Amino acid sequence: MCAKILDGKWVREQILSELKPRVAAVTAKHRPPGLAVILVGHDPASEIYVRGKIKACGELGIYSEKITPPESISTEELLGIIEGLNQRGEIDGILVQMPLPKQVDSRRILLSVRPDKDVDGFHPVNVGSLVANIPAPRACTPAGIMELLRRYEIPISGKKAVVVGRSDIVGKPMALLLLHQSATVTICHSKTANLPDECRRADILVAAIGRPNFVTRDFIQPGAVIIDVGQNRGADGKGLIGDVEAVAALELASAYTPVPGGVGPLTIAMLMSNTVQAAELHVCSG
Repeated sequence: MCAKILDGKWVREQILSELKPRVAAVTAKHRPPGLAVILVGHDPASEIYVRGKIKACGELGIYSEKITPPESISTEELLGIIEGLNQRGEIDGILVQMPLPKQVDSRRILLSVRPDKDVDGFHPVNVGSLVANIPAPRACTPAGIMELLRRYEIPISGKKAVVVGRSDIVGKPMALLLLHQSATVTICHSKTANLPDECRRADILVAAIGRPNFVTRDFIQPGAVIIDVGQNRGADGKGLIGDVEAVAALELASAYTPVPGGVGPLTIAMLMSNTVQAAELHVCSG
């Protein structure tokens, strides 16, 4: 068996192409959608991510604003910046790039973003809407994975799905999105007993544990669909390595998202989608 490669770049281009007329419609009716990105300090990885987000905005015709407070900023000062953005009518989405410096209370910061401007889908109000399956911004990486599965026509209903990783950003929302599509979902993590056995039951295996090559062939049921969310730096500090052993996935899986080029391109595409959706709601309500 040789796994079918699930190309995240192909799906990203589809999503962005579909967003362009929606951006044009909002712009013609009122104003361009607006996204504010807050980047504290000079973390190199964060700077790369933010650059990609700003570039995507420019390509779509979304107004973007990058705010770069110093590394020494306090929680209260950052709360003041966010409150100012909450009040600005031309800003539809607010994204606070993580991680934040240690002196900043990340939880308070995320809670301070207005739920209707929370294009990351992290605010408890939006997480509650996800649990209840009510429309609201969804966490970008899991939402992108669902788009990937849908566009490749990979069946979910009735399938056994295993999510390895329980983060608020990927693992938990991923499990809920799969559950809403009628998969039978198991959430595993580093403390799960007999982890390879649990994973081998999966028709759809989502690896989001943040450990390079952690998922070996012992974890993979032949014919499973493997979604590798891992974005781990190589030993030389260059390149990206997934959470799944690529050779094992290619040999055993029916379909597989490579690293890089699989899940990664979808996160920014879904951020753009959430921003456009927020703008559409704001224009309609305004």
